[in-house]
Amino acid sequence: MQRKVFRFSGTDARKFLQNLITNDIKRLDTGPVYSALLTPQGKFIADFFLIPDGNDILMDVDTDAAAPLIPRLNMYKLRADVTISETNLIVSRGLNDAPEGAVADPRDANLGWRYYGAEDHNTDTVDWDVLRVDHKIPEMGRELDAESYILEMGFEGLNGVDFRKGCYVGQEVTARMKHKTELRKGLVRLVSDADIPENADVVSNGKVIGRTHTSAGKRALAYLRYDRVDGDISVNDIPVTWQK
Repeated sequence: MQRKVFRFSGTDARKFLQNLITNDIKRLDTGPVYSALLTPQGKFIADFFLIPDGNDILMDVDTDAAAPLIPRLNMYKLRADVTISETNLIVSRGLNDAPEGAVADPRDANLGWRYYGAEDHNTDTVDWDVLRVDHKIPEMGRELDAESYILEMGFEGLNGVDFRKGCYVGQEVTARMKHKTELRKGLVRLVSDADIPENADVVSNGKVIGRTHTSAGKRALAYLRYDRVDGDISVNDIPVTWQK
């Protein structure tokens, strides 16, 4: 996955982001922050990492997501003292032998470190899809899309949302899903004795109840309707079990 890094500078940078994103910008005082920007209807636009860099903030975001995200953020700026500029920093990540200055991935300790610099320190031997499936980590373009709600995609467990910070775009819908409803669908891990195909229907009692996304052999991530599970489930006639 290709990444871009943007720099947010100016006296209003923190306040500006705090009013928009799902997480609490104050967490930057102790390290990197994983967060997202939502539509007013609470649906997913993009996820990203924020990293403190002196008085500035770096944003590590998927390259494809940056194209619509940065213009939208600039639209929200109005008269705020915020400058958003693209950098030439390279995003590296790995599990062992972290370079000096690397930071821990804030989503899950099992995801290792991330590094931002002029040189590439990526560890090519890591199968990140296997890690994502094992720890139920969604990825934009695979599990996350414009119809996603972040609570269904496990953002609370990934330290990607704060319910005490106050208002942000999409906060009302997200808070209502948290406090007033029980989730009936969401991201799950499927396990089987055979390889599970990607982008295939998940079926229970003859009815489609979900669809697979990233596969890691006999394990896969799927978006599933919990309330429609009726007995055994399968993918292309392959028996599977599911785990929240």
